[in-house]
Amino acid sequence: MLYTCLGFFGFTFFVIFYTIYKLRKESFTSVQGYFLAGKSLTGPIIAGSMILTNISTEHLIGMNGSSYRNGIIVIAWEVTSAIALVIAAIYFIPHFIKLGLTTIPEFLEKRFDGVIRSVVAFLLMASFVITLLPIVLYSGAINIESVFDFSNLFQISKEESLVYTVVVIGFIGSLYAIFGGLKAVAYSDTLNGIGLMLGGLLIPAIALYQIGDGNFFSGLSTVYDFAPDKFDIIGESDSVMPFSVLFTGLMVNQIYFWGMNQAIIQRAFGAKNLIEAQKGLIYTGILKLFVPIIIVLPGLISYYYFKDQYYENPDMIYPLLVKKVLPTYLYGFFAAVILGAVLSTFNSVLNSASTIFCLDIYKKNINKNVSDEKLVRYGKLSSVVLAVIAISVAPLVAYAPDGLYQLLQKLNGIFFIPISSIIIAGIFFKQITTKGAKAGLFFGFVFYILTTFILELNIHFIHLWGIEFVLNFIIMFAVSRMYPEIQSEFKLTEIEEDSWSGVKIAGFVLVFLTVLIYVLLS
Repeated sequence: MLYTCLGFFGFTFFVIFYTIYKLRKESFTSVQGYFLAGKSLTGPIIAGSMILTNISTEHLIGMNGSSYRNGIIVIAWEVTSAIALVIAAIYFIPHFIKLGLTTIPEFLEKRFDGVIRSVVAFLLMASFVITLLPIVLYSGAINIESVFDFSNLFQISKEESLVYTVVVIGFIGSLYAIFGGLKAVAYSDTLNGIGLMLGGLLIPAIALYQIGDGNFFSGLSTVYDFAPDKFDIIGESDSVMPFSVLFTGLMVNQIYFWGMNQAIIQRAFGAKNLIEAQKGLIYTGILKLFVPIIIVLPGLISYYYFKDQYYENPDMIYPLLVKKVLPTYLYGFFAAVILGAVLSTFNSVLNSASTIFCLDIYKKNINKNVSDEKLVRYGKLSSVVLAVIAISVAPLVAYAPDGLYQLLQKLNGIFFIPISSIIIAGIFFKQITTKGAKAGLFFGFVFYILTTFILELNIHFIHLWGIEFVLNFIIMFAVSRMYPEIQSEFKLTEIEEDSWSGVKIAGFVLVFLTVLIYVLLS
């Protein structure tokens, strides 16, 4: 236990002190300084922060649990992200940065009106605080509990231990977002990202080394031969991830997540310039092709070790694998890596939720003339309130019937598909009117809740995303035609920004590699 504590506190405090050192001369009294890191982020910092905002314990636990249960087909969530990042780098981020945006809802007001901005801002905050953050906290608590076994240490129930761990993680994560803003989040994410990659790679590397009696590739071959069907990337129509979803709703979700999701794209908004923003997106795409080694392969290895023993409770698989293969003297470091992954996602999303509240709700609807200093103060206060809500909801995640990751994706569909529809309509279709956009947003929201959570339709929820996306556009075009209106131009003239000359070549390579992965594993 001594080495575990030393490793845990050593890495955790190193990240904290490094972040404090990097921010020692920073001022966080301005909106740009607090919410956009002073427009100073470079490509590698953006990529590291994006990956850590995206990858957390809901992936380590949820994705590995899903791959243990369903096979490598769940890799689609990761590798198709590379294509979405290319699309975002070439088409979306240049448009947003040239308009000088701070938040995504701000674009909707420029294109449509203030009502849509406020409604979408509220929906985004709800999606962060009620779905994403509680799942991140609860999955992180499972992993931390598995390492330190607090329930036995303090003679309390497992449920009580998880609740207390959720509160502590939420408190620590809030401190980053509240006192350091986006820049503190980005710097801490960089170190935590390195730790996650090293710690995450250790698990499959050690496991395969042990299985192969000292030969890594022999171990991989043994795992494959044990259950070759688990390595078929082409999902059947009745599987958790049918291959056909790649051509319906999956890419819509991916394009939204990487090109329009405030929690992700805010890092690009904080870039020095458009070139660094595009580099950050492309670098993130490269990393996404390697991430399955950390969040999919361990689940497949777990099937070799545990077979169907935990089929009904797949979210326990990753902590069990860690305990089985990792030397005890590395427990502390790995626990710190897990905590870092949780904190990075939690503080990043909390910062984005606070940004949306301050700029899209408070300043827009309550006090248009609020000073920067006061707005930053409200940003910190709103972070506290939002964190308390997320911590309160987190214990309810224990009742997820299909695993954490599937729950997260189903809940995300409530918000992502309607919002992505009106953003894409706003960028590419001038004939869509404000009334049309409002109708599409309302229809999409109601349609998804009705078809996914109330009616029992025998249609995969990702296919429903695609169906909803198409229906949203039909509704928007129909209402726009029935109630035409004169469309005003954007209120801000686009700023001149140079694009990265290598973005299209790098994008082509990423798309080619993604397709190659499917060819090789099919």
